Amino acid sequence: MSRPGSRHIHVPRVDRSKVVVGSVWDDSDEKGFWLTKTPDERLEAMELLREIAYGHDSTTARLQRVLETAEFPPR
Repeated sequence: MSRPGSRHIHVPRVDRSKVVVGSVWDDSDEKGFWLTKTPDERLEAMELLREIAYGHDSTTARLQRVLETAEFPPR
């Protein structure tokens, strides 16, 4: 069960039977494709790639903030 306000994205499985080998220097219309997308769509795609690479972990949804103080003796 998900908490209110939390979101769950369905991460599709990667089909590893389809492999395309190419060079990063090859001309492609990939840049043109992404320029046709809105900034929100690009961010959503980037988040999907991040979740595919690192997995979805709700505990990392927030940054933990820790305050640590050190007391030094007076000089």
